[in-house]
Amino acid sequence: MKQEKTQRTVLIGNAFPLSLIRRRVEIQPCSEAAFKAAVTDADIHSFWGHSNTLECVNDFAGIDLTPSVARPTIGLSDDHLPILDDITFTECYIVSPDYIHGFRPGIGEEVSSESIRGWQILKIYWK
Repeated sequence: MKQEKTQRTVLIGNAFPLSLIRRRVEIQPCSEAAFKAAVTDADIHSFWGHSNTLECVNDFAGIDLTPSVARPTIGLSDDHLPILDDITFTECYIVSPDYIHGFRPGIGEEVSSESIRGWQILKIYWK
């Protein structure tokens, strides 16, 4: 009997509140290639909180990271795992812009791709 491959469910955002880490996690830098491979065919749930970089990250990631609601709030399960959209996660990618030297966007300021020299990606995995 052939088993169906289950789709991975992945949480993605631009920053994760460390105050919500209440059990053992592993956090490690992730390459662009590994990130893109991880999100291919995954069920993506976004908690992207900065609309000013959303267009740029969508271009970089090759997927739409627009959250289901503006500035979504992450909760915690009874097991201290992150919850968003009534789904519990054990895997999260944090994708943060690496701005050109001396640049810091103003509140609500749209960020052009020329202001971003790359992206820093961290993978958080709850044990």
